[in-house]
Amino acid sequence: MHAARGRRHPGGSPPPIRPSRRSLMLGAGLLPLTLAGCGSDPTISDDPDELVMWYWDRSASPELLEQATEQIPGTEKQLRADTIGTNFDTKLRTSLAGDAYIPDITYINSNNALYFTNENLFLDLGELGADAVKDDYYEWKWNLGMTPSGRFCFFPLDIGPTGYFFRQDVFEEAGLPSTPEEVSSAISTWEDWIALGVELKGGADSFLINDAQAVFESFLNSSPERYFDTDDNALYLQPDSAVRQAWDTAVAAVEAGVTARIPRDRATDQNAAWSSGRTAGQIGAAWWTQVLEETAPDTAGLWRLASQPVRAGNSGGSFAALPHTCKDPEAALAFIMWINSPENQAAAYRDVQLFPSTPGSFEELSYEGDFYGEQDPLEFFSSAAETVPESFISTYETMIGGSFSLEITNVETSGKDPEAAWDDAIAQSERVLIKRGVLS
Repeated sequence: MHAARGRRHPGGSPPPIRPSRRSLMLGAGLLPLTLAGCGSDPTISDDPDELVMWYWDRSASPELLEQATEQIPGTEKQLRADTIGTNFDTKLRTSLAGDAYIPDITYINSNNALYFTNENLFLDLGELGADAVKDDYYEWKWNLGMTPSGRFCFFPLDIGPTGYFFRQDVFEEAGLPSTPEEVSSAISTWEDWIALGVELKGGADSFLINDAQAVFESFLNSSPERYFDTDDNALYLQPDSAVRQAWDTAVAAVEAGVTARIPRDRATDQNAAWSSGRTAGQIGAAWWTQVLEETAPDTAGLWRLASQPVRAGNSGGSFAALPHTCKDPEAALAFIMWINSPENQAAAYRDVQLFPSTPGSFEELSYEGDFYGEQDPLEFFSSAAETVPESFISTYETMIGGSFSLEITNVETSGKDPEAAWDDAIAQSERVLIKRGVLS
């Protein structure tokens, strides 16, 4: 189906947005598929027994990759793992569009929705037998690998369940609830979380979180509803949409004075705020445990983990996919299923701290540190992952989400009127969709 025509009106029910494949590829600055290829061989390796995989640094266990270069277990094939540095998506999309230099296996980041419109360029792993291991994975993560048409093209790798990190010592100084159980109970709603932040500011002159963008994103990451539904109806245009609720919550946090107003691009300032206690918390994913330990080592033993308001969300994580040109799909899927088995996901966590998407992995893992006092972050986040809601991330969200993040930052750091900022985010989203050929 081609793109819906005409401008949308925020007050009405929006029609589906459906661009053609050609419009998406041209909008991304790539060659249309009908003009590419010209008889070229899409294979990277001429060796029929060698499968080539693209990945980025620390997205897979080096030890497991080395084992597969000798032989992929259960097959007669070997793996050649090529690390792709910057512009991973650009290189992959260019190769797919040009029908040349395409890997047999590719990792894809949490932005796999970028590829939904071109899902025919990937194999349906369900048809190859992937469903045999479906029950080994968190259901919501498995379902994120489904395209809107119901094809399972993206196999789950790691995940990023979220929680509220907080400085117990600062909370105690402010006379607030300070144990993980007490804080979790005190911030069960976003309104309660902001109210606690007001008390924190008054009692310890400390902020609840560094920036409003984190509030906006954390709300959406824990919401069953996002920007679009599975038919690509623009939900964010509805008056009480999850996007609007996330916006209002972030604005309320700014107006209550509980954010430190330190933008994302000032990472050094953010790290200093966590180290000094100027900012006493952060809503972060499981992978943030390592980030915090590395950036604020002097605060070891002071941090704790509480459940974030309402429910846990997910931030980050990745997938594996097989391009349609894969020379041996059965062997390639065997590799994906092997390296992402519960046992090997546990090994990957020990090797490069990839948080498992397989609950069974945690039976083989243990946490030996004391950065979070007596709390075990593995236990905390594996339990949090069980509460992450199923949600749908649309191709078009990847195009417009940045407009809302930018404008909520303008509200926080420049004092821009929230309603004017919201209207500008809506207008900018419309311009992007028109430019990409989605609207006209």
